[in-house]
Amino acid sequence: MTAAPADLRALLQGAFLHALQAASPARLLEPFLRAQPAPDLILAVGKASVPMARAALDAYPGVPALVITPRGTSDHLPPGEPLPGPTLPSHAEVLRAPHPVPDAASEHAARRALARLGALGTGGRALVLISGGGSALLSLPRGVTLAQKQALTRDLLGSGADIHEINTVRKHLSGVKGGQLAAATRAHVHSLILSDVVGDEPAVIASGPTVPDPTTHADALAVLDRYGLPAPEARAHLGSGAPDTPGDLPNATWEVIGSNRTFLDAARAFIEARGLPAVILGDTFTGEARSLAAFHASVIHSVRTHGTPLPPPVVLLSGGEATVTLTPGAGRGGRNLEFALALLTGLAVTGPGLRGVHALSAGTDGQDGSSPAAGAFLAPDSLLRAGHLGLDPREFLRRHDSHTFFEALGDTLHTGLTGHNLNDFRAVALT
Repeated sequence: MTAAPADLRALLQGAFLHALQAASPARLLEPFLRAQPAPDLILAVGKASVPMARAALDAYPGVPALVITPRGTSDHLPPGEPLPGPTLPSHAEVLRAPHPVPDAASEHAARRALARLGALGTGGRALVLISGGGSALLSLPRGVTLAQKQALTRDLLGSGADIHEINTVRKHLSGVKGGQLAAATRAHVHSLILSDVVGDEPAVIASGPTVPDPTTHADALAVLDRYGLPAPEARAHLGSGAPDTPGDLPNATWEVIGSNRTFLDAARAFIEARGLPAVILGDTFTGEARSLAAFHASVIHSVRTHGTPLPPPVVLLSGGEATVTLTPGAGRGGRNLEFALALLTGLAVTGPGLRGVHALSAGTDGQDGSSPAAGAFLAPDSLLRAGHLGLDPREFLRRHDSHTFFEALGDTLHTGLTGHNLNDFRAVALT
């Protein structure tokens, strides 16, 4: 039975929430935990660190654990204060740090991780649970001060650089990233990794603290050159001849246990079970959010005109990680909100416009850039309602102020931090 148009917003939201559950860190982790002997230490770091650690501690009761998670993941407690109730056992040490720009708490967390792993001797075993966001949560500046690294991180985030490029720079200005965490111990380190990057490369996810690093100082300098970032202190360190990150780690093994494709597959199953065909266009889309919106608008035109890849009704799904190059005076928003606003403005100039279009663009971590929302919805009447409120979407897009626009329409999706991070989710339903 095909969903009625009035139900399509609920359908898309339901698909997003279902996929969060179906591809939850605990579910993805469980089969891999059964295959592992009990470790001597569990270290969990990233946006999914709490549910990953909880699953591991359920499997290995009493094992010492260090959990490093973003502020706001559970209660708004000060960094280092243990989580209350049944979330994690009392013997788990929990530290909180900011994302996406590190601060002193990030440096403290990195030092604790190095100390806890370094205390393990030969023959010991560490289970490291890694998810997206770990780059900011573990930050031990090398060659630059914390303030300089904070400023450079902000510049990189606003430059349009992708996550591979950003992490290439961060790894070579760190004492913990790029395999250096695993290099700090004589124990065997086995990492189970949830991917939040296109291509699912372990060396890029959370800046690869426990896997060998294929990049070099020269690669990091090339990124700074590509985006015209002065960063004199960083350049001085990268050109100083200081030791590079380890290209080999004989004490480390790793497995990627979930990715954006996992999330999209779960969403597609949910939609198809409710009577609508769904097509995954791909899970590796990168580039500017506006360019991705233009591509999706062209696919919508193809569906309407030629019935390809499928005729309506159909739901088009895609993932990956977009970027946004900010301009001075930018407002609030993120790549998913900007994608939705760019798609709205792009469709507004075509003949059929938004007729028959419902869409959702959201981040699986529950927060989109500087917006507290996970993402935003589009509906056939979005442009009409904006006009009644005197809102010009083109002006909001010019200012990168997508959150303000969609919040005024009541079309933002608020989930709070999800404890997950499997990249972007985009769904466009056409009737």
